[in-house]
Order: sequence, then C-alpha cells, then structure tokens
Amino acid sequence: MKNLIFIFAFALISNVFAQEEAVSNLNWLTDIEQAKSISSKEKKPILVYFTGSDWCSPCKMLKEDFFNTSKFEEKAKSMVLLMVDIPRRIDIISAEQKVKNEALVKKYNKKGGYPNLVALNEKGKIIGELSGYTFLRETDRHYAFIDSVLENY
Repeated sequence: MKNLIFIFAFALISNVFAQEEAVSNLNWLTDIEQAKSISSKEKKPILVYFTGSDWCSPCKMLKEDFFNTSKFEEKAKSMVLLMVDIPRRIDIISAEQKVKNEALVKKYNKKGGYPNLVALNEKGKIIGELSGYTFLRETDRHYAFIDSVLENY
C-alpha cells in the first residue's frame, strides 16, 4: 500500500513539473535595460508583464489561457518580453531581482493591478497598458491590445 501511495504521489508531482516545463518557447527577460537594448536594436516594442506568479489567480489563468498559446507565441516574435514578478514566496526570485522588480512596479504599474500588461518603446516610454483578467477567461481584449501595440509601433 505504501508503494502504491508513493507511486501515485510521484506521478502527480511529475505531472505538475511536466506542465511547468511545457510552458512555451518564450524568452522572458527580467532586466529592463537589456529589454531596452534589444528593443532598440531590433526595432520591437517591449511588453512588460506584471505578475504575482505564486499568489495571483488571474495571473495564473492568463499565463495558461494567453501566454502559453501558439497564437501568442507567434505574436511574441515581434516583441521584447519582460516579466516583472512580485511573488510572496522568497525562493522564487533573488533579493536583488525583487528590488529591481519593485522599482519597475513603482514606475510602470502605479495602480498596482495584477496581471498588468504595459507596452513600452525602446526608451522605456509607455505606449499602452491593459490591466486585469477575469474569471470568464476571455483573451480577446489581450489579443486586441497586442495587435494595437504592434500595428502602431
């Protein structure tokens, strides 16, 4: 019986980690200066994603419904992606990264909403913003926002 419980627990944990690993092929940066440099060189807008990865239910749903899709992955090729995570657990990001992320929240996410998407130009100027995600799990607003940023950049 103990072996059966162990096997079940191992299978469950493996499945959770497999889902996390199968996220996507997106290259999320965590440094704003690196994002600005790439944006300038490649002439792409920066998409900043403010998330609370371990506590924000709408953030987790948006990740699953929007960011982890092939449709978004295709659009992401035309953007520089920057993730600003404000987790509650202390083992998710370094203390140094937390300080950097908190500074970005103060500068670009003044209302403090999560999830929040902010589009920036290569100099770090805000060119668009979209906040929130509902339990209806409709991503139409998010795709319209991305399309607008790409069309007007």
